[in-house]
Amino acid sequence: MVALVPALKPDIAPKPRLTMQIDRIAADTTTIRSLDWDRDRFDIEFGLQNGTTYNSYIIRGEKVALVDTSHAKFRQLYLDTLKAEIDPASIDYLVISHTEPDHSGLVKEVLALAPHAVVVGTKVAIQFLEDLIHQPFERQVVKNGDQIDLGNGHILQFVNAPNLHWPDTMMTFDLKTSVLFTCDIFGMHFCDDRTYDEDLKSIAPDYRFYYDCLMAPNARSVLSAMKRMDELPEIGTVATGHGPLLRFNIVELTENYRTWSQEQTKGETIASVFYVSDYGYSDRLSQSIARGITKTGIGVEMMDLRSADMQELRELVERSTGLVIATPPASLPNAQVAISTVLAAAKGKQSIGIFESYGGDDQSVDMLANKFRDLGLTAGFPPIRVKETPSEMLYQLCEESGTDLGQLLARKQNIKQMKSIDGELDKAMGRLAGGLYIITAKKGELKSAMLASWVMQASFKPLGLTIAVAKDRAIESFMHVGDRFVLNVLEEGNYSKLMQHFLKRFAPGADRFAGVKTQPASNGSPILVDALSFMECQVVSRMEASDHWIVYALAENGRVSKPDTLTATHHRKVGNHY
Repeated sequence: MVALVPALKPDIAPKPRLTMQIDRIAADTTTIRSLDWDRDRFDIEFGLQNGTTYNSYIIRGEKVALVDTSHAKFRQLYLDTLKAEIDPASIDYLVISHTEPDHSGLVKEVLALAPHAVVVGTKVAIQFLEDLIHQPFERQVVKNGDQIDLGNGHILQFVNAPNLHWPDTMMTFDLKTSVLFTCDIFGMHFCDDRTYDEDLKSIAPDYRFYYDCLMAPNARSVLSAMKRMDELPEIGTVATGHGPLLRFNIVELTENYRTWSQEQTKGETIASVFYVSDYGYSDRLSQSIARGITKTGIGVEMMDLRSADMQELRELVERSTGLVIATPPASLPNAQVAISTVLAAAKGKQSIGIFESYGGDDQSVDMLANKFRDLGLTAGFPPIRVKETPSEMLYQLCEESGTDLGQLLARKQNIKQMKSIDGELDKAMGRLAGGLYIITAKKGELKSAMLASWVMQASFKPLGLTIAVAKDRAIESFMHVGDRFVLNVLEEGNYSKLMQHFLKRFAPGADRFAGVKTQPASNGSPILVDALSFMECQVVSRMEASDHWIVYALAENGRVSKPDTLTATHHRKVGNHY
């Protein structure tokens, strides 16, 4: 008899697809990959197009090492896969690349199966792990260059890489196999059956997006880590914590980090972002603010107030033009000393931004703001108050606040650059005319819009177009590969009201469509009712062009409301600013 399985009720959403993969990647070295096919957001603030993976590794010498674990959502799948591959009791070392829960979420469960395993990590990682698992464990604190001999030629050498993107991060290099275990570094949120990076074209957008979100705010730390990597022998495989492992395009992809980070840090203006790791939502919110700052071309340095060295903290404050501070817990002595150090080193010409951590014991945001105001610092954005678990809207507010601060810091630098351009060339470039358009987009519950004039048709079959989007525009986050938007074409002689509305400066988190007539497109983005025509589009690719992204998109649907009316045009006098 065939058993009949009742159909799911329509209102019951299917469970996300979670699968496991095992692959031998080098001599005596196996990866256990936890594939999360349907994950569409990472910690709320970053939207994902292609899921993600969590990669763990087993190294078998005379002794056995396990490098990282997995996300708690894979608990049973991961433990069953681990036990099918080895006897967990045989694990001698559990190497913790960093203690973020997506990699160390099953440390407690693994130690229950391997009670004699020695946990290996940086000093900060071991401290964080104590607070995470609340039980005694054997530990070995390692520093940059330290080694552990597993036998049979497998010598693990540790590379310190703090703030990538966690204060306790380190990499591990196996001298026998030339495999570098990097955890978050060089990773990407990309779920695929293929273990390696053979399809560079398909992974490139996710690789860059991952860097921009998680590594760009720590660009100086990226360069410091890569200097330490340069001292290693030739690397044969980069064993990442997320996405495919790097083997076919190692040089290109790793050097991208160096190039991007050098570009990010070449300016003299920097903003420092101070947060408290593993407290409330301090680290997540700080990442969103830092990402907003980096979009303006301003360099960012992040520092954890929980483990900060006071001399390094003072030096960072003194060379910073802008300061961003997460309210620390009132009961954490080191964080309170750190805040006092920041106050002592701050000076009147700096800009300041403060946000709540929502950790339950936050120092008063108003008290901090008043102290910095009394010192003469300028507010880069209004204090951000967090009264509930952060939502997509709050993370967008944080990113836009960071962009506002970055634009404030970049203003003098931009004026200097504009004056340095050749006058005649500048005037000649300004004679390039364009149309007037408004891009509108919706992603989840978030909406954004931008007035645009650098729009051109780019292909016939299929119908495609390109749009130049400045990196510091809020809508940039809505125009990554796979995203959908609407291009609204403005009408000649009837565009001033819409243009003036979308030209004005919106406060971070403000509704850009308040008072504007819209209707939803089939892709969810707002259509402007008073526009001449519209096209529903999907982003296919992006090309970096200095301070802009050139976005290529396919037009999927469209309509003209006034067939005999012309498109509004825009004429500039100069070519070095809008």
